[in-house]
Amino acid sequence: MSDVLARMNQLPLRENLRGLQPYGAPQLDVPIQLNVNENTHPMPAEVARAITDEVFAAAQGLNRYPDREFVELRQRLAGFLGHGVTEDQVWAANGSNEILQQILQAFGGPGRSLLSFPPTYSMYPLLASGTDTAYIAGERGAGFELTAESAARQVREKAPSVVFLCSPNNPTGTALGLDVVEAVYAAGEASRTVVVVDEAYAEFRHEGTPSALELLPGRPRLIVSRTMSKAFALAGARLGYLAAAQEVTAALRLVRLPYHLSAVTQATAIAALKHVGALLANVEDIKRQRDRIVSELTRLGLQPASSDSNFVFFGGLDDAPALWRRLVDRGVLVRDVGIPGHLRVTAGTEAETTAFLTELEALLAA
Repeated sequence: MSDVLARMNQLPLRENLRGLQPYGAPQLDVPIQLNVNENTHPMPAEVARAITDEVFAAAQGLNRYPDREFVELRQRLAGFLGHGVTEDQVWAANGSNEILQQILQAFGGPGRSLLSFPPTYSMYPLLASGTDTAYIAGERGAGFELTAESAARQVREKAPSVVFLCSPNNPTGTALGLDVVEAVYAAGEASRTVVVVDEAYAEFRHEGTPSALELLPGRPRLIVSRTMSKAFALAGARLGYLAAAQEVTAALRLVRLPYHLSAVTQATAIAALKHVGALLANVEDIKRQRDRIVSELTRLGLQPASSDSNFVFFGGLDDAPALWRRLVDRGVLVRDVGIPGHLRVTAGTEAETTAFLTELEALLAA
């Protein structure tokens, strides 16, 4: 691989891409894989059959281009989101990563900047590089907290073109208060900053935790991004979407590739949205396993963060990389996110969660 990288650097590669590593997590062949925040519950049989039927019907017309405006899909997504969101305010793409990329293609680019607040989703700086948008790493406080006052001050000082706020945040799992979003939006008034709230894990929030969808009316520079990869168990289908003012979705049409959502993708997502109840039933079980992990890690003397997502970020480890390796040796794959003393684990099925907790407790005792 090093030889390939050396040869790649002999190409006329853009300077801001030199030295970068592609995004990716270890994909090891172990029995318990809890490292990439997938929904590890199997697809309900009734939903799998519905998807099969919908895709079969779409296959009859694969000789033609798909609906480039994916009207039915946008209607169903708007209905799922609620909050008065209409189909004209909804946009979709191949995963939330493409959603974020299109936002930067439209509102970022050369001479513009993106601000986010590490530790957060590690794709943000890579998306910035890919669109030639300058990346600004903001600062969080003690315990990786982000307050409204601190975030607003940094927006006023840096005057970014775009801000990404991840809520619940990856890797910490913590949700932002709406006061943070409101403060950031107001602070970006002079610089006309586009504020994106990445709510990829929104369906896993504790009851009473609000969504930034509540703030959309009257805020044309606010965008709320979602995905069907997590709660809907469609990571393999690649469907992300957003809600924003209609003028935002109009702007994204300027940068999208022609017919970017395949007929198969649209059919899969539509079938899933027809069976929301069956899919979200698994979400409740995932939340129970997440809370169980938090409780058990606390009992073991570790320091789990309060999580509104489908994973748990925990500290209190003397040697996180060594513990990660020992867990792999025992058949359990979690995520080393590169933060000293911390690891992150996805809340899986009850059996997967039990396996993780059992092996972890044995290792800590040893």
